[in-house]
Amino acid sequence: MVSLIQKAAIFGAAGAIGSQVAAELNRRQTPFRVVGRSRDRLQSAFGSLAHAEIFPADLSDLHSAIAAASGVDTIIYTVGLPYPSHQLHPALMRTTVEAAVASGVRRIVLVSSVYPYGVPRTVRVAETHPRMPETRKGQYRKEQEDVVLEAAKSQIDGLVVRLPDFYGPGADNSLANPIFRAALADRTANWIGPVNTPHEFMFVPDTGPVIVDLAGSESCYGEAWNFGGPGPINTLDFITRIYRALGRAPKYRTVGRTFLKVTGWVNPLFRELVEMLYLEETPVILDDNKLLAKFPGTQKTPYDQGIRLTLDWLRGAQSGRRASS
Repeated sequence: MVSLIQKAAIFGAAGAIGSQVAAELNRRQTPFRVVGRSRDRLQSAFGSLAHAEIFPADLSDLHSAIAAASGVDTIIYTVGLPYPSHQLHPALMRTTVEAAVASGVRRIVLVSSVYPYGVPRTVRVAETHPRMPETRKGQYRKEQEDVVLEAAKSQIDGLVVRLPDFYGPGADNSLANPIFRAALADRTANWIGPVNTPHEFMFVPDTGPVIVDLAGSESCYGEAWNFGGPGPINTLDFITRIYRALGRAPKYRTVGRTFLKVTGWVNPLFRELVEMLYLEETPVILDDNKLLAKFPGTQKTPYDQGIRLTLDWLRGAQSGRRASS
């Protein structure tokens, strides 16, 4: 398949997803620009990639966003925000679309989440499932998606790709990576919500090829695409597999709604987590048959393999920190 992309810009490149998109574009020898706030962080992460252009920018500022968008044909938007700042998602997306139109960018790809679907009404959630979020964060994400999908009707080609929770190299802001760190240190892992429900975890390196495939295919624009993990897994089973990969018995504790509410009086992050507990109590399991039919060669890393690779990456990162200290 010949890709539409001549040069891409990755907005929010330094995050877990942006890093994987950059790696895939570099592998395909497609020129790309990595955009983020910190030049030093961008240089450290992408300076060794032959096809990367380092471009620090404040994407909340229209003039800065226009500069970051100039000279590219495709923006892949992977900006992540901490929970207390999720209200900024729609505004940043509007600024990005305005900058893209002003700069003559032809396409925008938004990497989104399961949040806009709200509480699932089916066992597996396809793109046809209604988007009826009952949380503020879900509403912000839905509004963000709407900006792209509305722009795709008249101003610029756009698509949305929705991902589940992820884990693996660089995914330190995920729910799962702290479990790996606890297991390596032979400590007790913390999990928010029940552990006896099914869940879905994406090995983050799997995302780059799929996002680039979608971005490079003209027929994929104007709609949303789900990309799920290798299948649902009981959360306790996932935790157990991590510890057993190290030859250890699982050690975990669960944090419930009451604890989060009480702790939330002094910890803003815990306060923000309360409304998202529904994702553990009534999990969203993505149906991605549409994407798999479009790209039948799509690879999904099995859980045991992804767990081993994540542990190897963490060991390597720890060794690197010790060597540099």
